[in-house]
Amino acid sequence: MKMKVFGRTGLLVSELCLGTMTFGWQADERASHEILDTFTSKGGNFVDTADVYSEGKSEEIIGSWLAGKDRESVVIATKARFRTADHPNGVGLSRKHIHSAVKASLKRLGTDYVDIFQVHAWDPLTPLEETFGTLNSLVDEGLIRYIGVSNYRAWQFEKALQLCRERGWNAPVSIQPQYNIITRATEFEILPMALEENIAVLPWSPLAGGFLTGKYAGGISKAGKGTRVGDSTTPEFYRKLENERMSRIISELGRISKETGKTMAQVTLNWLLSNDAVTAPIIGARNLNQLEDNLGSTGWKLSEDQVRAINVASEMEVTYPYDQRAEDQQRRDRTLS
Repeated sequence: MKMKVFGRTGLLVSELCLGTMTFGWQADERASHEILDTFTSKGGNFVDTADVYSEGKSEEIIGSWLAGKDRESVVIATKARFRTADHPNGVGLSRKHIHSAVKASLKRLGTDYVDIFQVHAWDPLTPLEETFGTLNSLVDEGLIRYIGVSNYRAWQFEKALQLCRERGWNAPVSIQPQYNIITRATEFEILPMALEENIAVLPWSPLAGGFLTGKYAGGISKAGKGTRVGDSTTPEFYRKLENERMSRIISELGRISKETGKTMAQVTLNWLLSNDAVTAPIIGARNLNQLEDNLGSTGWKLSEDQVRAINVASEMEVTYPYDQRAEDQQRRDRTLS
């Protein structure tokens, strides 16, 4: 597995990041440790978790695995923002909650620092100065190495970035957006911003909960228990994906899968890896078969024609200011021949 530079830092991370939402939920401790061992044996060094995954059990499982490993050989990322306690301050990005969250995560992970600490989502109640001032002090204290965000819009990220620059604080260096062949609106603002600012991009849900593997081609009613879709508390979200555009996407992925001799999951992940703005897609697995399938997305490349075919099949209806007319307007008479 190739190493990638983590945005505008000197940190090196594997081109795939292992997401651990399944740990303590769909994968018990033993299975989770096997997944971690296999991932690292294949060259992976980047593991992502969050304090709310399996109510902290995911971090605990990583911690028990990490106890027998060289801590410096692994890059651990975690997140905080969502509710972890019933009292009023058991949620959000206040100084109080961030300090509590970091302390609790470090204890569960069994380590004295986290490589990348990410705010899990925007907090409309807490001033940015409080959130990022707190994160800056945690970097200075050595409890976290780098700051990242998840689920921010581009303007929110830029606002945080400019604040940190003005104050001379350690600024966020990564963003976790939902991004896959279905969810391509991320290309409108977030990816161009990331390229402009040299920000690491870590797409979550790269397989759209399994939709892009083709296993729900017959409809989500066939989704069994123990699957992301089958266990979802918001099935209406997945029902919206059953449309003509999805059929085109699945059909094209199936065609390219046969053409390349790769699985649909591998084709889907390779499409992400072909994007210069992407640092490391976050893959998830509840067993070794799923992990091995995902790892098979590396070491080869889709052709330009194949990438183009996927882009055409998954094309979204785009309006101003993101359509081609608006793009042409911005470039009019300002392109050197």
